Amino acid sequence: MRHYLVIVTALIVAAGGLLSGAPAHAQSKGEIVVGVQCDRTGATQIVGTVLCPGFHDYIALVNSKGGVEGYKIRALEIDHEYKVPPAVESYERHKKEGAVTIAVYGTPQIYALAQRLTEDRIPGTSPGFGSAAAADGQRYPYIFPIAATYWSQGTAAVDFVKKQLGGSLKGKKIAYIFYDNPAGREPIEVLEDLSAKEGFQLKTFAVPPPGVEMGAQVLDIAQRYRADFVIAHLFGGAPAVSIKELKRVGYPLRKVVSFVWGSAEANIDAAGGFAVAEGYYTMQFAGVGTDYPVLNEIREMYKKEGKPAPKEMDSTVFYNRGVLIAALHVEAIRNALKAKPDGKITGADAKAGFEKISNFTLGGLVPPLKITPADHEGGGLVQIWQVKGGKFVKVTDWYAAYTDVVAKHIKEAAAKK
Repeated sequence: MRHYLVIVTALIVAAGGLLSGAPAHAQSKGEIVVGVQCDRTGATQIVGTVLCPGFHDYIALVNSKGGVEGYKIRALEIDHEYKVPPAVESYERHKKEGAVTIAVYGTPQIYALAQRLTEDRIPGTSPGFGSAAAADGQRYPYIFPIAATYWSQGTAAVDFVKKQLGGSLKGKKIAYIFYDNPAGREPIEVLEDLSAKEGFQLKTFAVPPPGVEMGAQVLDIAQRYRADFVIAHLFGGAPAVSIKELKRVGYPLRKVVSFVWGSAEANIDAAGGFAVAEGYYTMQFAGVGTDYPVLNEIREMYKKEGKPAPKEMDSTVFYNRGVLIAALHVEAIRNALKAKPDGKITGADAKAGFEKISNFTLGGLVPPLKITPADHEGGGLVQIWQVKGGKFVKVTDWYAAYTDVVAKHIKEAAAKK
């Protein structure tokens, strides 16, 4: 059992005090299981140790209010250490437990599970990661990216760089430094397309796993290639290494924009703090900071239990994403239960529930999301934030870019399938 950390939220809520804020007469009609994959001990634990507690806290909040349409949510978590074989095993365990949705964790993992999810008719989410082609709900009916895919992140990054460089990329040099696995390679075809469209030179720099050595790549970017801007797609411990290395060779961090998994407080702290990372631009698919109604509710829940707010809440980027992911699963289950009040919902019912999500903002934590049977991405919107004066400062509102290019690649991927 070394590979597994099993956390069950709200198994016996009456004994825990999680229902302290609920009406005294509220009684559970039963429970609905959600499978939660996580990495708390592997290569991306810097994410999982914050994101997954956010997921569980939101579920606890929902259960404290009487659950979803009277049904409690049981969030069953298994730590797969960011490894594919344990992820497949965890999926089988979740299926055996009767999970109607699966919060998948990791791009290699969603690739490995895509066929099983489809065959078993259980929806799996991959917000901000995974196969960009899965935005096509017709071709991938049981995969839900639900946030900007790597293709949408790539187009948004190029659009941002274009604006930073004065409105034209013709003749400019852009470096793409990436973690050399399926997730890191995913956006390359879109970046190459935009290179031809906008007339910039693109050079890619692969960083082998686990991403702790990239001195040679950074030196090449800064002193040989002399990039006008760097688009970074690194995760785990790698983003911090890139910040330190770029700083060491004198490359200005105000000319770096990171994809969403190199954009958290934990990444900045690991690089040496906000003073070290001054100027660094980050991409987000959920709000940053502590001032959102849902977070206030979670703090109040803990206060009623006589407990301090968990330390993970301070790392707002990954924690807020965990809350968002849980909320999306809850919203899908809520929609499914409205259609089947007897509570006997299946994965197919939950899929239909995801596809009814509309104008979902979670109190401003995310842009208005709309999921349809055809579009499982929900618009591909992001914000850019910058490390400035010891904190993250918002630079742009929610936006998407080159949506025609993304649509073309989705269409081409469907034709290849």
